[in-house]
Amino acid sequence: MKNIIEVRDLHKSFGDVYAVQGISFDVREGELFAFLGVNGAGKSTTINILCGELKKDSGTVTICGKDADKSRTEIKAALGVVFQSSALDAPLTVLENLKSRGALYGLTGKALKERIDTLAHLLDFSDLLARPLGKLSGGQRRRIDIARALIHSPKILILDEPTTGLDPQTRQTLWRVISTLRREENLTVFLTTHYMEEAADADYVVILDTGKICAQGSPLELKNAYSGDYITFYGMTEEDAKALDLPYTVLRGAVRVAVADTKSATDLICSRPELFRDYEITKGKMDDIFLAVTGKQSEGGDDK
Repeated sequence: MKNIIEVRDLHKSFGDVYAVQGISFDVREGELFAFLGVNGAGKSTTINILCGELKKDSGTVTICGKDADKSRTEIKAALGVVFQSSALDAPLTVLENLKSRGALYGLTGKALKERIDTLAHLLDFSDLLARPLGKLSGGQRRRIDIARALIHSPKILILDEPTTGLDPQTRQTLWRVISTLRREENLTVFLTTHYMEEAADADYVVILDTGKICAQGSPLELKNAYSGDYITFYGMTEEDAKALDLPYTVLRGAVRVAVADTKSATDLICSRPELFRDYEITKGKMDDIFLAVTGKQSEGGDDK
């Protein structure tokens, strides 16, 4: 896969606050790329620079093979952006919002109708088209925000904390749609989030802290580098766990034992086979990685 976004030595400050401090990264075409960090880490500043909403202090940004400073009009056509705050007009209906957005990209008539119908089906808002946006719930408005960003079939979808405050059903709908579009349209997704479970599903993760990159790689690479493995023994007594002389946590009906890596787990199986009657081995969670890398607790939950 080729790189669709390339950032080199990017800097941005606001007075004496250094929001982005010399970061460099690549995003490959068609991948789900996650920018992970707590609020204030520099995620939204970077997004705004990519989208042309902020001027960088120094560094280079290349999108779709074009210099972001010299080809802003072409690059904007390749981007669909969902910011944290809605960019839609509350007094207008959903249909009016999407038609006006489509017109900005030269979409009219049958082509525009077909695109709106496709997105309404994907995002499940066909019954909302005639309703004023201001009358919708937060989850409903978020679906329309995403449709607005996708109306012109962009190559890159940028999602800035897209699921903050959403109910589980709307979050599930959002990720189902993104998965479909990545598969069918080779859509590249650039995600900023502090939800660990969303980062765990990414192809590539960059962890940002106080404007600097502290770690990057695939979720598996990060887990191998910054977190050990866990063996969950079902039915094990705490006495048996203590005898292993390893860190452990007592769970309901089980004990979770921490080991350095998969090889250590294998060695333990060979040395104490009588303990391995009912067990499972799992990699560390993204929460563990985030804490190891930044020294901070994540702001979102994690179940992977």
